[in-house]
Amino acid sequence: MMRLLALKPGHDGTAAYVANGRLVFSYESEKDSGMRYAPLDTAGMLEALRRVAEVPDALVVSGWAVGSEVSGRPIGGGYMGLQEPSVTKIELLGRTTWLVTSSHERSHLMSAYAMSPFPRRQPCYALIWEGHIGAFYEIDEALTLRRVRQIMVGPGIRYAFAYGLADPSFSLGRGHIRLGDAGKQMALAAYAQAVKPSAEETAILDALFSNLSDPPQFLKSDFRDFAIFNSGVASEQSKRLARLVSDRIFDTFCRQIKPLVHERRPLLIAGGCGLNCEWNRAWLDSGLFSDVFVPPCPNDTGSAIGSAVDAQWHFTGDAKLEWTVYSGQPFLDDVGYEAADGLGAFRRRTSHMEDIAAALHGGAILAIVSGHAEIGPRALGNRSIVAAPFHRSTLDRINAIKRREFFRPIAPVCLEEDLQAHFDLSRPSPFMLYFSRARSPALQATTHVDGSARVQSVSASQNPGLHRLLTAFKARTGYGVLCNTSLNFHGAGFINRTSDLVSYAEQAGLDGFVIEGTLFQRDWQPTCK
Repeated sequence: MMRLLALKPGHDGTAAYVANGRLVFSYESEKDSGMRYAPLDTAGMLEALRRVAEVPDALVVSGWAVGSEVSGRPIGGGYMGLQEPSVTKIELLGRTTWLVTSSHERSHLMSAYAMSPFPRRQPCYALIWEGHIGAFYEIDEALTLRRVRQIMVGPGIRYAFAYGLADPSFSLGRGHIRLGDAGKQMALAAYAQAVKPSAEETAILDALFSNLSDPPQFLKSDFRDFAIFNSGVASEQSKRLARLVSDRIFDTFCRQIKPLVHERRPLLIAGGCGLNCEWNRAWLDSGLFSDVFVPPCPNDTGSAIGSAVDAQWHFTGDAKLEWTVYSGQPFLDDVGYEAADGLGAFRRRTSHMEDIAAALHGGAILAIVSGHAEIGPRALGNRSIVAAPFHRSTLDRINAIKRREFFRPIAPVCLEEDLQAHFDLSRPSPFMLYFSRARSPALQATTHVDGSARVQSVSASQNPGLHRLLTAFKARTGYGVLCNTSLNFHGAGFINRTSDLVSYAEQAGLDGFVIEGTLFQRDWQPTCK
């Protein structure tokens, strides 16, 4: 019996609770409409403690560093290092318990290993690529972690900085980036095919990748003589550089990793770059590994889970975890929707899936909230905005609702049993982490400019409510596919309470929302197309 409460300091603050080998919850500070990448605050700590029935057997602090720089003063086990956890006795609320901490680097590895479907004692390879770390690892049957090669320091920093070069609003100091720019860069890279760099682009690439063993210390003004400087993120220069930088990073890692692979083992991917669906698919298609696993929280939102597992392994010898992706915060009904005929501008309509599917077919864009939030940054049907997938105008309207750049795509969510009929992915994709090609020209709203789609597949056991909605939509349209994007205020994490949902729906112009299967809609009736 082990009860472990783990805390992740710094950005992407998270409190995770593991009891007897099961992930009970992982609460992320940004969820409940907090600012994106928020640190753990008092409210978040109190919410986590409310869900823990008694003093845990161990309090776990995920390693970090002051200022989130690798070289900063260590917090707990620090940022880098593969040494086993540090364990000391402390007094907590009048009771003796354990304080455990290990490094940030270990948290990534342990999270991916614990959540993977591979059996205990299965040797694995692992890749961590994130803001600071870019390294390849071996994990043996005894769970010995070995860093085989440091390939590139700061791959995530290099990737995101290239986006900022073209963006006139980016003006941070030397060595700094905006955490949200990597996702935008991923979308932008699709606007250019593989291209041969010009002399000027070669000079930029040389500057970005000239020294792979040192932390990047870029300053935007050092690039002011290049045409890309403040050219605009949708400029041709920006699109080409996005493609060139994306290809350079992946090719560098693949070229250096290939000779290090001496057995057919699965690959674990951790770190924020694990959210890049194109790269994930490229590793899957590389043929180097027997399988590839990316957890739904490969970025720092999974660090508290990884550190909890590290403590569990120390005390019990078991580093595997029972878990579900829907282990986030429970939805909070703070206005009593169950007893209300109307909420703000919205009126209660129906609880029949067929009627909700009809509204979507008629052009409605709806929010859906159900149960506990998803862990990690991807909305997977419990905190989502959904719409019919057929018209490009729907993509434009959703991007306007979410106040996003026009060039960013919307992901599809698809019945798992229909996945291969609509997309070229031969395996389930429950966490929306793999690039695929759309097979059908009908799915215009969910197909990116290069024909790609970041699809989520849904089985009846994974998310019964969403599966029923997709099934009802398929019965009406012939397609078990919907648009799916995250339900959040601009710059904030998932919406997690009724009052915020109503406020957002009114402000953003949603046509309605579904709370635990009940549809509330504006005073208009959709006309089926």
